[in-house]
Amino acid sequence: MNTPRLTPYLTFNGNCREAMTFYQQCLGGELMVQSIAGTPAAEHVAPDALQNVLHSMLTTADLVLMASDSGLGPAAKGDMVSLSINCHSPEEIQHLFSLLSADGTVTMALQDTFWGATFGMLADRFGIDWMLNYDKPQPARQ
Repeated sequence: MNTPRLTPYLTFNGNCREAMTFYQQCLGGELMVQSIAGTPAAEHVAPDALQNVLHSMLTTADLVLMASDSGLGPAAKGDMVSLSINCHSPEEIQHLFSLLSADGTVTMALQDTFWGATFGMLADRFGIDWMLNYDKPQPARQ
């Protein structure tokens, strides 16, 4: 299944793994969970946060739900849900990021990531949080 173009992204305060396991029990599907430990993000967190979730994804036949534990301070009701757009080209991510961030607040400028994507976050002028991701083509393996 391809990741849908628009996906809800939930943010938790250290209990993401528990919440996503619960959602899997309720909704079924396949759950992928990646801890902060063992990733480049690990050097930027306290040792007690290494088991927090960097990224998780619950996939069913008709649903994709993504989530992580907050890395930017405590998440509070009202800022625990973002909309994530999976872009199809470098031009598209640049264009959408520019349009959505106009008169808003960029919380993470577009940048290349260790997971092989261009990624950025913003709050639009209405206060809605957005995540934009473009998975770069990977070189063919020989």
